[in-house]
Formats: sequence, C-alpha cells, structure tokens
Amino acid sequence: MTDPSQQPASKQHRAAAPRNVRVAVLTISDTRTPETDTSGQYLLAELKVAGHSVVHYRVVRDDALDIRTALVLFVREATVVLTTGGTGLTGRDVTVPVVESMITKPIPGFGELFRMLSYREVGGAAMLSRALGGLCRGSAIFAMPGSLNAVKTAWEGILKNEIGHLAFEIERHGQPGVVAPVLSPLAQSLAAQSLAAQSTSGQAISGQSTSAKSTPVQSGASHPAPAQIPAASPSVLPEQTPPHTAVVTDAAALAQPQARGTGGFAARLGRHKKNDPRL
Repeated sequence: MTDPSQQPASKQHRAAAPRNVRVAVLTISDTRTPETDTSGQYLLAELKVAGHSVVHYRVVRDDALDIRTALVLFVREATVVLTTGGTGLTGRDVTVPVVESMITKPIPGFGELFRMLSYREVGGAAMLSRALGGLCRGSAIFAMPGSLNAVKTAWEGILKNEIGHLAFEIERHGQPGVVAPVLSPLAQSLAAQSLAAQSTSGQAISGQSTSAKSTPVQSGASHPAPAQIPAASPSVLPEQTPPHTAVVTDAAALAQPQARGTGGFAARLGRHKKNDPRL
C-alpha cells in the first residue's frame, strides 16, 4: 500500500479537502430573472449534486455598485463566489473591473484554462472572453460569461473537481470568514441596512425572511456561519431594495418569481459618494 506521505501534494490536499463548500451564485444581467436564468440555475443544480451548500443566489443588473454590493456581502459568508455575465466587451459589461478591484491575489490560471477550453469549442472567438478568478481575502471569486455553454465549460472543465481543493488551500493559508473591508464603513452599513429593510417589509420566501441569518455550520462545511445583520431604521432607509436583488437563503425557493424594481442601494450609495472618498 502506498504511503500517503509519498503521494504528490495535490493528491494529499484533495484528500483533505472539505466535501461541503459554502458557495454563492451571482448572475449579472439586465434582462434575466431567476426564472429565465439558465446559467445560474445550472450552477445551482450542479452544486447541489456535488454536495455543496448554496448560501446565496441573486440576480442583479449590469451596474457596478449593484455587483460590488452583492459581492461584498457574499464573500463574508461563502468560500467560493461564482458569477455569470458581464465579462464581454460591450459598454454594459462591468463585471470584470468590479471583480478586479476586489481581488487581493489573482488566480490567472482560471482565465487561461477557460480560454484554452473555449478555443476548442469556438476557435479564436475565445479571446473575447475576460473570464477571471482570484482571492478576496478569505474567499475566491470566479467570473464567467453569461452563456450556458460557457458556464458548463468552466464548471465541468475546471471548477467541478477543484472547488474542494481550492477551499482547502484558502483555509490552509488564510483566515476564512475574516474579510477586510472592500467598501467604506458607510457603504457597508448602507448595504446591510438595505437588506434588513427589505426583511421587515413582510416579504418572505417559503416562510423564511430574505435577510441573511446566522446558521450553524454543517459537518465538513468550509466556512463559518455568517453574523446576523442588524435591523434597519426606517427613518434612515425609507426605500426598499429592488425585490429581484434580495438575498435568497432558501434553496427550495430560488425559482420563485421576483419582480424587478428601480432605485435601491446603488441609488442611495451614489448620493453619499461625496461624503466618503473611498466609495
């Protein structure tokens, strides 16, 4: 029998990797809803089959502040964050600069491998994709194109067999769950209060509030449970976050209809930019 200590390090690490990784899925699109989000729904189904925990799923517009707000919250509670959409070359494709601004340690191999695999399928058009990945303190973010075929390529060819290994490396070298602020304190407070404000509006999915709540870590899970978000003051945030951007913690209700709205956190945050140079 082979001595485990004599095996390649990568095999040892995979053997020690958690089987249940906390994952968040973010779809970025001006046109998709949870019902029409084929790429996001594909990831949710594959993650469930693989035995991972989906802690958040959300659809947001192609808006830099909306994307950043969701990612700031997601990296606090998930070891891996998967995004789809907004990696192309059009003026509305703003996912890449937002993710790049949050990454503290790039993982260039993800984008390189993705374009290599895509080249086999679409030829030179693969160079048009700006898919990327990297670490944001105690979490990893992977930004993929929005098409279902591209997401399948990234999942089946790269991520499916490496998420556990990645979680092992993050926890071995870092402090999972301890994320340095990537927004100013004002912006973080507004983001938390915005979600809490919606939770008090009476909207619930499958009997659960849409605000983030503390949940125990399952055996073998890769990330600690999130801290509970404080309640918001109606006098501070009279508006509600657009329903389609609500955090969904009940996996069984991910396909429930959610109407789109206007305004929300991004609009309020813009009004505070002049008061905080870090926004």
